[in-house]
Amino acid sequence: MNSNESERKTNAVPAGKTASNPFADAPVIFSYTRAQAIEDGVLVDLTEWAKETGFRIPVACTSAVWHQYIVPPEGTRALGQSERGRGHDLLWMLYVAIRASKCNSGADDQLFYKVIFLQAPHRQETVTLKTMCGPGDHGEPVLTVMLPDEN
Repeated sequence: MNSNESERKTNAVPAGKTASNPFADAPVIFSYTRAQAIEDGVLVDLTEWAKETGFRIPVACTSAVWHQYIVPPEGTRALGQSERGRGHDLLWMLYVAIRASKCNSGADDQLFYKVIFLQAPHRQETVTLKTMCGPGDHGEPVLTVMLPDEN
């Protein structure tokens, strides 16, 4: 056996392991599913509203997005603001951003886009949101809308 053959054998990946996933056979210590996150209120399921906007995959937003932007601030309900309307604004702008991105860059798993929300009578705020596309609890594609500093 020459030195190159010896080197190849010592660098071999152990049985049951793959070069792309060295933890393939490792026991799961902890997992937190999307369903659990929705049940716990960490995520808010927007899927039914999203279907009405044209989405074909599940969509959720983080609790921070829900409480800071979807729930109307005090004094704005009298001006016609509602969770449903603000949720529609968020989803429509996401839908438009996704369609526009198909013409641009390509296969990125995150997308930044802007939505204008009425945050107080006579005060609008342009908010940048981030949407991640990733696997759901069973490997299916799902979208999660979050603040730019969330992950």
